[in-house]
Amino acid sequence: MTNIADRIENLGSALEPSARLRRLGIGRGAAWLILIAILVVSLFPFWWALRTGLSTNGNLFAGDQSLLPVGYTDNNFERVLGTASEAEILESLGRENTGSFDFLQSLKVSVIVATAITVGQVLFSAMAAYAFARLKFWGRDKLFFLFLSGLMIPPIFTLIPNLVLVKNLGWLNSYPGIIAPFFFMTPFAVFFLRQFFLGISREVEEAALLDGAGNFRTFFGIIVPMSAAPIATLSILTYITAWNEFLWPLVVARAPERQPLTVALGQFTAQQPGTSPDWSGLMAGTLLAALPIIVIFLIFGRKVVDSIGFSGIK
Repeated sequence: MTNIADRIENLGSALEPSARLRRLGIGRGAAWLILIAILVVSLFPFWWALRTGLSTNGNLFAGDQSLLPVGYTDNNFERVLGTASEAEILESLGRENTGSFDFLQSLKVSVIVATAITVGQVLFSAMAAYAFARLKFWGRDKLFFLFLSGLMIPPIFTLIPNLVLVKNLGWLNSYPGIIAPFFFMTPFAVFFLRQFFLGISREVEEAALLDGAGNFRTFFGIIVPMSAAPIATLSILTYITAWNEFLWPLVVARAPERQPLTVALGQFTAQQPGTSPDWSGLMAGTLLAALPIIVIFLIFGRKVVDSIGFSGIK
């Protein structure tokens, strides 16, 4: 009887791993199904925008809810880029073109503004973060706490004071007026880089000081190269934020030649108050405006995620 009981127990022990593997396989399959469902839901708006941009307005307003383009045409993208003829515009819209904007000029403005903001904000934020992480001065921690409290102030509260200042400086409808409020450090950027600088060994800086290097030489010659990953991550996040900024450029850039893509697309929609909206043209312009950011994130997305985890955001 004892041998039979032992054999039954051994048989049960042999079956337990296979049961665990079976449960693990089911759980992993369910997790993949959930991830695929989330991915489909996340990407569906992009597909619907592409489908709308490749459709004609007449077929869209007919109520066809097909997942594929309705009355396929690429005239909408040509209209946005300014390469479509009048005949192609009439074919796409079914009427005269009542709204337009200079896509390439707005693209140029967006690139200049986003690049300038990224360079200035990352540079000054890195220097401020290094000062808060390494330099010793009276009231450093209290000043840092006060600086971080800026995260709790909604940007809308500073809109009017900044607008008055920019107007008094004569910077309305100019690049400096659009760039100035975002050019210097921001609380998030300083906090992000400070967390990384705190993790750098002080022995490296002490060795540089023994070699006669000052604070600026140590910072630009040693700390910045060692912090390439978080600085690159902050640059990408800053560029995306600057690219998507809408409210401030809308207030200070009323001239069409100084409007970035976000504002120009909004104005493009508002140009057609007496007619049905040009959804096809709007979706085509939106996709073209988002394309640079999508490419940047596809290339550097993994680096952003890894660097955020490595930089010590707790």
